[in-house]
Amino acid sequence: MKYFYILFFTFSLVAQQTRKVDFIQCDALVQLDFSEKTIKGKVTYTFEVLSAIDTIRMDAVRIDFKNVIINNKEVAYKNSGKELLLFEGFTKGKNTVSFTYEAKPKQTLYFTGDFDSAQSDNFTAQIWTQGQGKNTSHWLPSFDDVNEKVIFNLTVEFDKDFEVLSNGILTSIGEYPPLSSDNKVWYYKMHKPMSSYLVMLAIGNFEKQTTRTKSGTTLEFYLDKKDVSKFETTFRYSKQMFEFLEKEIGVKYPWEVYRQVPVRDFLYAGMENTTSTIFSQDFVVDSIGFNDKNYLNVNAHELAHQWFGDLITAKESKHHWLQEGFATYYALLAERNVFGDDYFYNQLYQSALELKQANSYDSIPILNEKASSLTFYKKGAWALHVLRTNVGEKNFKKAVQNYLKKYAFKNVTTDDFLAEIQKVSRYDVVSFKKNWLENPTFNLEEAIGYLVQNESVNQLVEFGKTNKHLSNEALFDKFKTMIQSKVYYTVKQEIVYETQNLTEAQQLDILKLALATNDTKVRQAVAEVLSRIPLSFKNDFETLLNDPSYITKEIALFRLWTNFEADRDRLVAMSKDWMGLNYNLKLAHLTLAIVGSNDHAVAREKAIQELETYTQLPYEASVREPALETLIKLGKISDVVLEQLIDASLHHKWQFVKFAKDNIRVLISNEEIREKFILLRNRSNEIQKERIDYFLKETA
Repeated sequence: MKYFYILFFTFSLVAQQTRKVDFIQCDALVQLDFSEKTIKGKVTYTFEVLSAIDTIRMDAVRIDFKNVIINNKEVAYKNSGKELLLFEGFTKGKNTVSFTYEAKPKQTLYFTGDFDSAQSDNFTAQIWTQGQGKNTSHWLPSFDDVNEKVIFNLTVEFDKDFEVLSNGILTSIGEYPPLSSDNKVWYYKMHKPMSSYLVMLAIGNFEKQTTRTKSGTTLEFYLDKKDVSKFETTFRYSKQMFEFLEKEIGVKYPWEVYRQVPVRDFLYAGMENTTSTIFSQDFVVDSIGFNDKNYLNVNAHELAHQWFGDLITAKESKHHWLQEGFATYYALLAERNVFGDDYFYNQLYQSALELKQANSYDSIPILNEKASSLTFYKKGAWALHVLRTNVGEKNFKKAVQNYLKKYAFKNVTTDDFLAEIQKVSRYDVVSFKKNWLENPTFNLEEAIGYLVQNESVNQLVEFGKTNKHLSNEALFDKFKTMIQSKVYYTVKQEIVYETQNLTEAQQLDILKLALATNDTKVRQAVAEVLSRIPLSFKNDFETLLNDPSYITKEIALFRLWTNFEADRDRLVAMSKDWMGLNYNLKLAHLTLAIVGSNDHAVAREKAIQELETYTQLPYEASVREPALETLIKLGKISDVVLEQLIDASLHHKWQFVKFAKDNIRVLISNEEIREKFILLRNRSNEIQKERIDYFLKETA
């Protein structure tokens, strides 16, 4: 009970403060030290005391303060380690508080890469933030309560050779005495308030391209300078989607500029910081990679958040779907504008199947702060699709416009939105709320009723129902007719998967027709489904090695290597210079070179050493992890592998950390490898030693 009392008491204090104190503006100068991984700054907040209050609280996690001044007078204060508490010097009405601070954040502000390599080809140094939900207070004294919205103006001092990004308009770049000649100062200014978790920094070796939308908003696109050839493919359709969403939502983009920047080893796909989205470097792709993993959906999702999340923000976590459900649905609408109706309805169909499957283990409804991401995002999007369909597109748009205009720069609840729906229609929002927002299960049958108007989805739904009643010959004839028709590619993919129920001769006939479609996704399904390749089909299958898909090429390479032993050397030689998406083809090539015949021991050892280089910096976790996983599975457990596993266990990316910990625990149980860890400890730095000791003690 004590825990719940403390939680309730803390929440009450926060809620009480926002009613009695209004923080209006933050003006901050911040200075970052890459080598020390620290930030320090000077901050001034303007605030208004609305009614009597004993203590004003500001969130500040592990931050040291000096020179706390309120209304031009130095005051006493308390630093709890989590909060700065102010209890004197302020009066009813307008006030200012200023202070200097310093911190070495353990999260939210990340220093990645190697700053010392700034002049080399392996230049990887970046600094970036990820304030998911409430964590900006780890690097900037601010407010974890999303209901406290502030105008943030950041001035950032850093090395002149870097590009520095923050929220709002870049008003100027100049000098801020006293500075060394190696530094510059970037001045960013916002004109409207936002929640603290949306404050951002991104610093790196970036190149910029700009364009302007029909409504006059400047779009800024950033990439690492080594990736300048990938601007078009990475940001493809960005302007089109921006202009579509502005029109579809019916409310002009609420900020003055919109910029997007990828960073290395980002924790998630993207983050919708106001005016300035940060996204994962994994989405920086060339023309072939675009077919495998493009930025479009994440791009549209984070852009939609500029309205749903940034302009208006959910008052509390139970209403989180008002941000994620809306962003997910509007991203689908934007992709519909690019790819068409079939794409849109098939995406909804796939998410419906996913939600139905989750019914067995995910029993928390949308209107619950503990709901899963799947529920907030995809079930939230489905709820909006149902609502938009039932009240009509025109009424839905009108309600959304009224909702955004009424609550602009404020905080909202689900009932606030449903009230606007009810104003423009006679729709039963009470039943809607009960069935879609408070019901823990997902009704697949009802959802399909909203989809079968689309012929491609209808064909998918009916496909499985009729097949089981057909004879082998009838099934073959049906597949043959459909694979050559103009049905959507998802139907043709399903046909390819279902060929496993035919005779081998029939299957190969259909697969040849599938290859002849020249559809990348359909051809990829052929690569996936045919694990045993008949000699008669070898030439047809080998054409997959030339497809504009790095994923297809990887699958085909492994399939051919497995099936045709005499071709192994040729396949290894052929793939020598392939790189792929996040080096997937390079890792595949090295894997095959390692497991090749015993006649190539020198080449195999060379491949092992090369694969070991991909386990290390400057490569990202998305490359290092599969490289480590391959070496471990092949039993090539060198000191390099063990050292990189230890470093991975200290990484900021939790997925990589979990991978490393899980593997270390398995490996260290082997006495021979345990001895290797002990020897490694003797030549490690103090942080690595501490980590190795942790695992040795844990498994003793």
